[in-house]
Amino acid sequence: MSDTTRETMEYDVVIVGAGPAGLSAAIRLKQLDPDREVVVLEKGSEVGAHILSGAVLDPCGLDALIPDWKEKGAPLNVPVKDDSFYMLGEAGRLRVPNFPMPPLMNNHGNYVVSMGNVCRWMAEQAEELGVEVFPGMACSELVFDEDGRVKGVVAGEFGIAPDGSKGPNYEPGMELHGKYVFLGEGVRGSLSKQVIEKFDLAQGKEPQKYGLGMKEIWEIDPDKHRPGSVTHTMGWPLGKNAGGGSFIYHLDNNQVYVGFVVHLNYKNPYLYPYMEFQRFKHHPIVAELLEGGKRVAYGARAISEGGWQSMPKLVAPGVALLGCSAGMVNVPRIKGNHNAMLSGKAAAEAAHAAIENGRAGDELAAYEDDVRNGPIGSDLRKVRNVKPLWSKYGLMASLGLGGFDMWTNTIGLSLLGTLKHGKTDAEATEEAAKHKEIAYPKPDGKLSFDRLTNVSFSMTNHDENQPAHLKLKDPDVPVKVNLPKYAGPSARYCPAGVYEFIQEDGKEPRFQINFQNCVHCKTCDIKDPPQNINWTTPQGGDGPNYPNM
Repeated sequence: MSDTTRETMEYDVVIVGAGPAGLSAAIRLKQLDPDREVVVLEKGSEVGAHILSGAVLDPCGLDALIPDWKEKGAPLNVPVKDDSFYMLGEAGRLRVPNFPMPPLMNNHGNYVVSMGNVCRWMAEQAEELGVEVFPGMACSELVFDEDGRVKGVVAGEFGIAPDGSKGPNYEPGMELHGKYVFLGEGVRGSLSKQVIEKFDLAQGKEPQKYGLGMKEIWEIDPDKHRPGSVTHTMGWPLGKNAGGGSFIYHLDNNQVYVGFVVHLNYKNPYLYPYMEFQRFKHHPIVAELLEGGKRVAYGARAISEGGWQSMPKLVAPGVALLGCSAGMVNVPRIKGNHNAMLSGKAAAEAAHAAIENGRAGDELAAYEDDVRNGPIGSDLRKVRNVKPLWSKYGLMASLGLGGFDMWTNTIGLSLLGTLKHGKTDAEATEEAAKHKEIAYPKPDGKLSFDRLTNVSFSMTNHDENQPAHLKLKDPDVPVKVNLPKYAGPSARYCPAGVYEFIQEDGKEPRFQINFQNCVHCKTCDIKDPPQNINWTTPQGGDGPNYPNM
């Protein structure tokens, strides 16, 4: 229900998140009806501040939304020129030939981009059409009407003291109401979680699966720079400890994106994803590329990996899930931005039709149908078995059987049907007693870096005079359960050093949350074995300030 003490603003559509999905929806709504009242609310300090993606962009989403994007100056300036896949050993490499790969794996016609800059450009296009875009406005609550329909969000609440009370500069925020609310929050969005649970949208679906993606931007020696070069690797250093791999993308201005993804269904709680990333950079092919260069930015975020069988129902009364809020990433392609854009466009068209036909507030069944049976569904169905094959049978089975399944799916046939994922990533974590500790080399400060130093390159900032946005359901669980049973995995799975177990002589261990370090990756919300950590939004504008991710 609404809080009568708050100011309210009325719109046709309220969109949470200025990512590719939310901005695509806003643009399409205005294309369909210039008089439509549309607002986009973004928790980052500016559009793009919280956007982190690889990224090699398939422009099909932009082609559908803004066909003249080249003429309008979209920042897609580096076409992919060569595409390489390698299997790594500790000191060597084996090139995986391109010719056996299904056509969908080809990056011809795609672009190496900064999705942060793409979103900044998209926000400009939206504002030119009359969309109101408000950065620094975290959406902390959903608003429901008397029938239980989602009718809006609460945004812009500031000044809550660390103890949860209203401080002297408290601002209650405002309620923004709409005929529809679109949630384009990205992976594991806090409001999307509530909607999925309240309306039981995941019923009958496989659990969502995730990876942790970590990324650095490097400026390298111009003699080594090859704009448009795209490289992916698998194997070392993860080996059998976890699924995952790397990407190395050459963009313009002598810059290279160096990224590493660890699938979060790993069993060994001693695994340290961040240090696996740092160790990877010491492989000869990476070290040679980066030698003499400098790291200029760092960031991390979770990636939805469940695909087709994990995508929840997308709609409930008054609300729709867009893009990564629903998990629309094509895992083997490592791409989701094109589907995010297509989902925003489809949701906008469904909402426009519903409003025009006097059905505002009804479930957008047309949107659900478009996603399931249109280009997004076609994209995800073809690759639906790659992730479960990798998880259950390992990398080689994923390459062999998964590749074969993708080929047969190009003609609409799969001998494997639709495989299940089984456990959640939290449930996959095994007790520490079943595993050995993993010794990681100390960062050298040249190629590899300690976590806190790297976090400073994410430009992350949180006002300390607010409650921690990382909520413990039971404050005793970290020390009484996670430390003795799982060796305190939060101290390792977090790529920003948020969680610490402080052990002092003669004292009981204590759990410390350094929420100021949080880069909003959501890994803790996903991987904590007893699911005791709930990620919520801090006040608007707080978090990382990614310049070019």
